[in-house]
Amino acid sequence: MGAPRKYPDELRERATRMAVKARRDPATKAGALARIGQQLGINPETLRNWVRQAEVDEGYRPGTTTDDAQRLAELEREVRELRRANAILRSASAFFAAELDRPHNR
Repeated sequence: MGAPRKYPDELRERATRMAVKARRDPATKAGALARIGQQLGINPETLRNWVRQAEVDEGYRPGTTTDDAQRLAELEREVRELRRANAILRSASAFFAAELDRPHNR
């Protein structure tokens, strides 16, 4: 599980919408992220990252979308679990094979 979020989702969405809108208007484009970040109490670099990810998610910028990143993380977790299960099964198989090869006195 990741670290707790510093900013609520509502603030993140509002700030991202404001920044995207301000960046599309040539009159307010210059310094938009710094200005909006200061108004809302958000680090401008954090806001820039949110805007970049929003642009990727909307298809305006190349990159990995949020949905794809979540799915990839799920698949990587599943692969780790399957590899662990396979290692356990290999160990058990080797143990039982050794037991079958051992001579038993009756």
